[in-house]
Amino acid sequence: MKQSVEARSFLRPELEEGAKRLLTDALADTRARTLALIAPLPDLELVRQHSPLMSPIVWDLAHVGNFEEQWLLRALGGSRLASWALDEVYDAFRHPRSTRPTLPLLSPPLTRRYLADVRHRALERLSAIAFASQNPLLANGFVYGMVIQHEQQHDETILACLQLMSSFTYRPPSPHPPVSPPGACNKARYVEGGPFVMGTDEEPWAYDNERPAHLVELRPFLIDSRPITNREFIEFIEAGGYRQQRYWSREGWAFREKERLLHPQYWQKSGREWRRRRFGFVEPLPPDEPVQHVCWYEADAYARWAGKRLPTEAEWEKAASWTPSGRKLRYPWGDDPPTAGQANLGGQRFQPAPAGSFPEGRSPRGCEQLLGDVWEWTASDFQPYPGFVAFPYREYSEVFFGTSYKVLRGGSWATHSTVIRNTFRNWDFPKRRHIFAGFRCAQDI
Repeated sequence: MKQSVEARSFLRPELEEGAKRLLTDALADTRARTLALIAPLPDLELVRQHSPLMSPIVWDLAHVGNFEEQWLLRALGGSRLASWALDEVYDAFRHPRSTRPTLPLLSPPLTRRYLADVRHRALERLSAIAFASQNPLLANGFVYGMVIQHEQQHDETILACLQLMSSFTYRPPSPHPPVSPPGACNKARYVEGGPFVMGTDEEPWAYDNERPAHLVELRPFLIDSRPITNREFIEFIEAGGYRQQRYWSREGWAFREKERLLHPQYWQKSGREWRRRRFGFVEPLPPDEPVQHVCWYEADAYARWAGKRLPTEAEWEKAASWTPSGRKLRYPWGDDPPTAGQANLGGQRFQPAPAGSFPEGRSPRGCEQLLGDVWEWTASDFQPYPGFVAFPYREYSEVFFGTSYKVLRGGSWATHSTVIRNTFRNWDFPKRRHIFAGFRCAQDI
């Protein structure tokens, strides 16, 4: 969004029209990003399944439209556009990604038309909405924020699919130069023990799994000042880290053996030089970028090798959000939305920025690059907070709670700034490597 939408704006009639303009702009900016991502792709690549881990991109596009129709039209009293059969095709819980190519999907031209028709109707409905109503979906414009964030999250999924492509070479823009000289030293930052407020009751567009705010008591700990870099991870590889079972959990070693892992996904070695494939191009591996495309098992093994561990998500959130005076921050640097000088977000670089690139984004504890660059694996399973209430539907969070998923924090270079904040929780299977994930380490004191 070009500017933040204050929660109270939706509750004051004299500011409601301004809030609607901001929401209209945010919806338009989000759609423009989606369409720009797929613009270079011929229709054949939109309908092709590039990996069993991913849907055909055309499925994601129509699913975005169907989700918008359900929440910005039907849930707000508007009329139906899609048939019940179409709802079923684009229901993510009915069809695993691996089976979606077999479904009767809309063609790319029909998908684009469907997206445009839904958006036209949604904007008409927005013009008639009264945010001061008793509908909880409209409180602080939540349902619009949910739809905007949902599409931005699918844009990141599309980027992960583009990286997996082998049939088409996607040409990302030239990377921007780092904001400051790379190669920042990784220092252990002290975080004192005691209680802090985890989660939120105030973030207007927070998902249900970020709520409610609650006190968490932590022991003092040390946490890395920045994510682990490619250079540091190469040291683990060359020390035999992938070949020594003692550094791996039982499940992690079994996965490493089954998949014959020897390095992060998309890496390759040519002589003594490490290289990587990025969106179809093979290039020298930048040593000072945060490592990405490692699974939780690899991150956990590195941390053990280094004599450290992964931080819990509570430790990560305290290091990112809690000031020494006991105030909770929305972002590591404060409460103002991210700027280009504070975090690498929104796909502007199409890769992580070198370590030390964003000193303006430093947290009160001295940690850098907590938001953007790479999602950071934590030690925590994805569990509900005390007092959790599913809203507005169980399938967003509740059905995933348990020990099968690990929590990631902080967003990646592909994550849009509208989505990310200190309280945002992502989750995935510990074996996932295709996502834009890295990590930093922690230590007990």
